[in-house]
Amino acid sequence: MTWSHQNGRWPTDGLSYGADYNPEQWGASVWREDVRLMREAGVNMVSLGIFSWGLVEVADGAYSWEWMDEIVDLLGENGIAIDLATPTAAPPGWLLFEHPEVRPVDHDMQPHWPGARLGWCPSSDVFRNYAVRIARAVAERYGKRDHVVMWHVGNEFGGGNARCYCDVSAVAFRGWLREKYGTLDVLNAAWASAFWGHTYRDFEHILPPRGSDSKNPSLVLDFDRFSSNELLKHYLAERSVLKEVTPELPVTTNFMVGAEPDVVDYARWAPYMDIVANDHYTRSPDPTPQQDVAFSGDRMRSMTSERRPWLLLEHSTSGVNWQPRNRSKDPGEMIRNSLSHIAHGADGVLFFQWRASRGGAEQFHSAMVPHAGEDTRVFREARTLGRHLKALAPVQGSRAPQARVGILFDDEAGWAMAKGVKPNNLLPYGKLVRDWHRAFWRHNVGIDVLPPWHTFDGYEVLVIPGLFLVDDDTAQRVTEFAEAGGTVVVGVVSGIVDETNQVRLGGYPGAFRALLGAWSEEILPLQEGDRFELDNGWGGSEWSEHVRIEDADVLARYSGGPLDGLPAVTSRTITNGGRALYVSGAIDQESIDGFVATLLGPDSLAELPAGVEMAVRETADERFTFFINHSPMDSSVSAHGAELLTGQSVDGRLELLAGEVRVVQSRR
Repeated sequence: MTWSHQNGRWPTDGLSYGADYNPEQWGASVWREDVRLMREAGVNMVSLGIFSWGLVEVADGAYSWEWMDEIVDLLGENGIAIDLATPTAAPPGWLLFEHPEVRPVDHDMQPHWPGARLGWCPSSDVFRNYAVRIARAVAERYGKRDHVVMWHVGNEFGGGNARCYCDVSAVAFRGWLREKYGTLDVLNAAWASAFWGHTYRDFEHILPPRGSDSKNPSLVLDFDRFSSNELLKHYLAERSVLKEVTPELPVTTNFMVGAEPDVVDYARWAPYMDIVANDHYTRSPDPTPQQDVAFSGDRMRSMTSERRPWLLLEHSTSGVNWQPRNRSKDPGEMIRNSLSHIAHGADGVLFFQWRASRGGAEQFHSAMVPHAGEDTRVFREARTLGRHLKALAPVQGSRAPQARVGILFDDEAGWAMAKGVKPNNLLPYGKLVRDWHRAFWRHNVGIDVLPPWHTFDGYEVLVIPGLFLVDDDTAQRVTEFAEAGGTVVVGVVSGIVDETNQVRLGGYPGAFRALLGAWSEEILPLQEGDRFELDNGWGGSEWSEHVRIEDADVLARYSGGPLDGLPAVTSRTITNGGRALYVSGAIDQESIDGFVATLLGPDSLAELPAGVEMAVRETADERFTFFINHSPMDSSVSAHGAELLTGQSVDGRLELLAGEVRVVQSRR
């Protein structure tokens, strides 16, 4: 029977807990210490073999399985399930030496030298043939072991080879364009290639966007789409082999979903994952990393139309090693991060990695077992987290209830906004989206971060911040949502270009002009340090617009400056109680918070102490309410039911100490 979410079990009993395990870095005596500590910490699954290719295939077609056999057996003997990787993220030295043509090439046509990660061209048939062969070899040797419960294809696709500009990629790109456009006339129209006299007369004349000069933004966007698709083709080639050998096992790979546009269009990959899985790392300068955790979970949960449970395959116990200054997590922060991922829909949390490396490129990346060993705060917290996850076993399989708010997010729109010259080239797409998410999150309002093709049924509010690229279908479905009684909020930079990356004429935001009953004739970016003010006390920076009204009310006007007295925030009332609001300036966080509070009304906002986050998961009969105290102050909240982490009964008030998490189970 083929595995599916409808008829398949989750890979572990209860929530999954563990880490990337790289025993090849250590001797066999350490392995036995590892499994002892894993059992002590409550680990029930590890990801194995991710970087093992050169250690099991030591030369072309020559295999050495003994060490892998031993560790696979040892994990099984100790009741630890294996999320087994195809080791294709790390091609072996012999392959790169014998076939240097598989290495990716940058936009200046410089090949990547061996030594980094993912050192292979996604379009290379040579590499794909070798990768499929090792995937089959691993599957045939270990796929029938009872404790091998899931396949982990490669690792962080695109995290080193997201774009390859080599001649092999150029040939594949031209084939992709022929399939998409059919004729050069259609392609030239879509790319507006007459500008600068770049009309194409032969598909063979088309090259990837090499070099650092200004490029046609439509060509660049199509190359981004092609590149994501080439990586997906490779994933599917390995997946096909795994499904052939072990059709009963789920197959996934680890996304890298956060608040910025992804290097790969993961939302469009999600249908090909039996379980959607993610790697998430907070950033040291981030003033609210806890909100970034929530944002990524709200995106992951919305990758599937059923908002089904997902899996966190990597995060950090403390500091990472790849940021300019790598902040260590505060005491208790790792536990709060982990349980927040569970609160936002994950059915398991794993770390990179189990034991901190002595050498290599990630030797100062934190791990479950630090360099100092088990007598450390980090490992004590890992043991505590293991106990918490075991206590939360009833949560496994539950799902978030229907959210009130949907926020649209699209990697293609982010790519289009980031590539090519814009009125303001310093306005990040991710910040625009996350600022709006933060306002709803602070009010503990349920949020789904949706790809634009997701159904809008059941939502009260759709927020569209920074969605630079919008196709006609999305624009029509957003309009239908408002006409059915929903509220639509359109923010700056949205709806400006169509799916070919060409500007929609007739005024910004062209995709939503008719819906909003208002439009902008000119964009007025602000210079560094400048601000605009509105007559209702709001303000902002970076972006403003000269707005004209056709069929809308003015809620706020610009006050002072070149736009003095002109509309800044507008609202159009639609049949069936629907509304379409336009926020034409990049208002600051305080102003967005005020807008959201006014939009939802005080009676619909959760009454919780400052700094306390609440999230809910449900089954048909049970409700699990997560209370996460991110503040340094003790608090209490109203709750009734059984608190799962302490086993206490709650009848009215739940004490919530500073930094603590509590989960209350109750009947629906």
